[in-house]
Amino acid sequence: MKIAFAYPGQGVQKVGMIRDFCDEKSYAAQMVNEASEASGLDMAKLLNEENDDINVTEFTQPALVTACLVITKAIEDLGISPDITAGLSLGEYCAIAAAGAMTFADAVRLTRIRGNLMSNTVPAGEGGMAAVIGLEPDLIEKVISGFDGVTMANFNCPGQTVITGKAEGVLAAVDALKEAGARKVVPLNVSGPFHSPMLKPAGDKLREELDKAELKDLKVPYIANSTAKVVTDKEDIRGLLQEQVSSPVLWEQSLITMKEYGVDLIIEIGPGKTIAGFVKKTVPEIPVINVSTVEDVENLTAKINEIQG
Repeated sequence: MKIAFAYPGQGVQKVGMIRDFCDEKSYAAQMVNEASEASGLDMAKLLNEENDDINVTEFTQPALVTACLVITKAIEDLGISPDITAGLSLGEYCAIAAAGAMTFADAVRLTRIRGNLMSNTVPAGEGGMAAVIGLEPDLIEKVISGFDGVTMANFNCPGQTVITGKAEGVLAAVDALKEAGARKVVPLNVSGPFHSPMLKPAGDKLREELDKAELKDLKVPYIANSTAKVVTDKEDIRGLLQEQVSSPVLWEQSLITMKEYGVDLIIEIGPGKTIAGFVKKTVPEIPVINVSTVEDVENLTAKINEIQG
């Protein structure tokens, strides 16, 4: 049975998302302490005490990576390991760490820097994003081509695409997309035009930090967001992560790549069930198990056995 570990992106975070792991697993507290050192943040407070910072991009990104990799450790302790990994946007860092190419500390450190750069490279209010529901990507691209500085950001699944770019262009495109037949177009509450060419300077600065990180040989391959292709060479990783900041996230295509790779089961690791939703609309024949709590970990082996028949 080929198993994929899949990781969500920013937006699923919540206070207390690994409180049960911190209460019951000694290694969880150790990893949270390591994350504090790597990020310069009080990660235990950020993760487990009521606060508003959990939704600030610069803090969200290292916090969510910490949570997802703590849960990954619990799964690996069961003797369950992936044959391939993938992650949606921010989740790509978890995927690379789970594939053995990046240390936990570097994943946390780099995503703190990434979050800062993504938030602050474009002045507040100058960029925006919107989710487009129920319109084919080809038609979306045709419509937004008439608006300066608006591009595609995420191909999440059939019927769900995200646009990004200059704020006034994105807002103007909302009405045009509705007129073109979109069922719904929802402006997103984000701190910048993520995955837009406007963030190329952020990717370039991030590359300076990526060059400082030691990358190890991949134990298993992962699927890159910007290409939807299987990555097996660690030398490709820095360039792909640099490019990812300002390039569209090809998540729908990445799920199709999983199918072509022969994946029999996807384990979605982290809070929320966004990945499961995208899988059901893209490759519904592949079962998904979400693991976000200690109880989920305890039930995982039985669920896998049930799927295997």
